[in-house]
Amino acid sequence: MSEANEAGDRNRSVSESSETEYDPHFSPIISLPEVAIITNEEDEEVMLKLRAKLYRFDTKSDVTPEWKERGTGEMKMLKHKGNNTVRIVMRRDKTLKVCANHFITPYMELKPSIGSSKAFVYTVTGDFADEEIKSECLAIRFGTVDFANQFKEKFEEGKKFVIENCKLYTDELDSSLEKGSDEDENDNPDGTDLTKKLSELDVNKKQTNED
Repeated sequence: MSEANEAGDRNRSVSESSETEYDPHFSPIISLPEVAIITNEEDEEVMLKLRAKLYRFDTKSDVTPEWKERGTGEMKMLKHKGNNTVRIVMRRDKTLKVCANHFITPYMELKPSIGSSKAFVYTVTGDFADEEIKSECLAIRFGTVDFANQFKEKFEEGKKFVIENCKLYTDELDSSLEKGSDEDENDNPDGTDLTKKLSELDVNKKQTNED
């Protein structure tokens, strides 16, 4: 074997050895601490979680009032462990932007959507999805009739739970009983006073058992 071939073999051996043995280790220049992600759902338990499509009735349309899609994503019905409220939170797919964020009250009525057994229409006095309280007429549609029925069942369960356990409504019921039955029957129990109390709870802030 010529000297040139021997030199070439040695070079290849050194090169291959270097490639296999070299194991660089890179340490980050700055070590960042882990950041806890707060969803404001830490003190709540999930009553129901389903995929759905949400619509809102736009009465300020330039032409005529119409239904507008608000988003498609995961709908969650949440029960607060401390103050016994129940709310609906829904986030859009991918962006995770909140498209529904409101309490369930005893006075809300879930109506079947005309022409679909998989959808319901209901009105909320205060929705916080846009970070300001607004009254909205919403429609929610599910993928199957079974999912829609599950939503209706849990919705009614939530209404019953809050009127029996949430101080906001138990105090209101006690007050009504004390006043007697001579009050004006046209008074709306789900009006301005309730909206104000709901806004004070503020579903966008972390609630504690002290609330």
